[in-house]
Amino acid sequence: MNAIGLSPLALFVQAGIVGKSVMALLFLVSVWGWALILQIWLSARRLFLAVQAARQDEASPLLTGVLDAGVRAQAVRVESETHADRRWRIGETMTRAARGLLLEAEGGLPSLAVISSTSPFIGLFGTVWGIMSSFASIAEARDTSLAVVAPGIAEALAATAIGLAAAIPASVGYNRLSALFSRLSADLDCLVQERADRLAGESAPVAMKEAAW
Repeated sequence: MNAIGLSPLALFVQAGIVGKSVMALLFLVSVWGWALILQIWLSARRLFLAVQAARQDEASPLLTGVLDAGVRAQAVRVESETHADRRWRIGETMTRAARGLLLEAEGGLPSLAVISSTSPFIGLFGTVWGIMSSFASIAEARDTSLAVVAPGIAEALAATAIGLAAAIPASVGYNRLSALFSRLSADLDCLVQERADRLAGESAPVAMKEAAW
């Protein structure tokens, strides 16, 4: 087999129907994985910038739902509620809204995990099939020369390589993005606690006046 025959396109063309199906599937999975990595990273970046802006009291449309949830909780008056209880209630309301925002932003992470864990096994299936094809070629030709077994072995190794090419970026992306979202979760929690403190303090004088009345 010459150098041209070892090119990715040539290996795909020379592969059988099963080998072609495996390679095509893994190629599509790889493209999907890269698209997910880019999408999730952009979502994480937007959320990070929004949190930083909100902590500096700048406009943050992405966090409007979280901040509005705190304002609505502040407007509720509970009889005999202490400042600590008010702060906890406002913080919990904002935390629930923040969790929904985080879940939406990191929605593609489970798919990345699936890609990283299943792609090697899909490639392994292609590897086994390629080796089986090599043995079938030997039996049919009654010859064990390299020219007989090379196409099947090349198909097998190509399936393994494409499987790893799909799995490795997905695995690295999943771990890096998971760490990024852990940091984002901590930053968002700090923002929630800061706003809960502020809103609870602002609502305390009103509550005291109502109690005195």
